[in-house]
Amino acid sequence: MLKQRIVTAIALAIAFVGALFGLDPGWFALFAGLAISIAAWEWAGLSGVEKHLPRLACSLVLALMMAALFVASGFHSGNLELERVRGLLLAACIWWALALLWVQGYPSSAILWGSMPARLVMGVVVLVPAWLALVVLDHFDQGHWLILLVVVVVACADVGAYFSGRVFGRHKLAPAVSPGKTLEGVFGGLATVLVVAFLCLWFRPGQQAWWWQWSIIVAFTALASVLGDLLESMVKRHRGVKDSGVILPGHGGLLDRIDSLTAALPVFSLLYLMLIADGPWRS
Repeated sequence: MLKQRIVTAIALAIAFVGALFGLDPGWFALFAGLAISIAAWEWAGLSGVEKHLPRLACSLVLALMMAALFVASGFHSGNLELERVRGLLLAACIWWALALLWVQGYPSSAILWGSMPARLVMGVVVLVPAWLALVVLDHFDQGHWLILLVVVVVACADVGAYFSGRVFGRHKLAPAVSPGKTLEGVFGGLATVLVVAFLCLWFRPGQQAWWWQWSIIVAFTALASVLGDLLESMVKRHRGVKDSGVILPGHGGLLDRIDSLTAALPVFSLLYLMLIADGPWRS
């Protein structure tokens, strides 16, 4: 099983990095849209949609939403409607603030989102903004490095939380949703991310003047990644399943691998647009 997990993880990393650095923005948007459509198939299953044809319909509807958003936001013409994108990302971040209350209130909160239609709508607001965040970041010069930075922040937050939680963990973060997560783990992950961010800034003199902006961005991105993980765990626990799917040998579903990113990407993108987009990395 461990060997299988490692092989799958390496294959995923190669595919993602190859697409990120090898495709132009339009083709990368299509690649990301395909991944999100697969995640939508899995989310439909978590929502209680059992049959294949309705689940396929859910994926197609989400794909059409992303295509319409691609055109409406000006990505197809290169005339990006940044104000519109900011508004959509802000709405997504407000949604994640609401999701935090639902996670904290589980299982009582399931009365608000536990029905199949409510969970399907939840899937839209979880997945589409994550895709939008990827596409808008890729719009910027050096955008592939920005996207890679989000992945690194999420990974560092996860690793830091794991080790600090094992050593210092005493206070449960959300015991009804994910009993293994602790407040000490979250703080350890946050500390790890900030240390890594400052090390990166040390080697990029041109970015050192933006240290406080980057500190805010990576800190909130790390915290959001925890929420993304918890939200999917909450829905899986409500559904009574361990994994969102079986598409990735040794890992479960694609959604299981990107759950943290679904919250981290919109938060990172919005804060980057607000705090640094007029800075040295602006296209």
